[in-house]
Amino acid sequence: MHRDTGRLVAFSDAVFAITITLLVLEIRPPTDFSNLLHGLLALWPSYLAYGVTFLFIGQVWANHHVMFDHIRAADRVVLLLNTLLLMAVAFLPFATSVLAGALRSGHGQRTAVAFYGIAFDVTALTFNSVWQYARRHGLLSDALDPAGATAIS
Repeated sequence: MHRDTGRLVAFSDAVFAITITLLVLEIRPPTDFSNLLHGLLALWPSYLAYGVTFLFIGQVWANHHVMFDHIRAADRVVLLLNTLLLMAVAFLPFATSVLAGALRSGHGQRTAVAFYGIAFDVTALTFNSVWQYARRHGLLSDALDPAGATAIS
């Protein structure tokens, strides 16, 4: 059974919005206000991780919109694959927090960078799985020619 993608896109937008908001909640203010500037500057790893992840999620969100401009209908598999994509996106604040914590502490940095990178890769793979499935199962808009669909891939 094929469904309109409107509800799927609306739900996805909500998950993206909540996830991108959760990123900033992971940045904790300094506990010592007697030297506030030093405390704020010491949080640079959190700011960096926040900025990179915010931009990544923003790009995935923008690409998600473009992708669903070309997907005319969603079946159960598209719903499942999109849910896996959203699960990967929703995991990114945790991976970001791990990376920022390791950079601040000076310990476990290699593992944290690898973990963070894997979280990005899983997000990219799940995103691609939605597109590839829709392309291979005839769920794309007729306005998109096969060459265009392949080029996006």
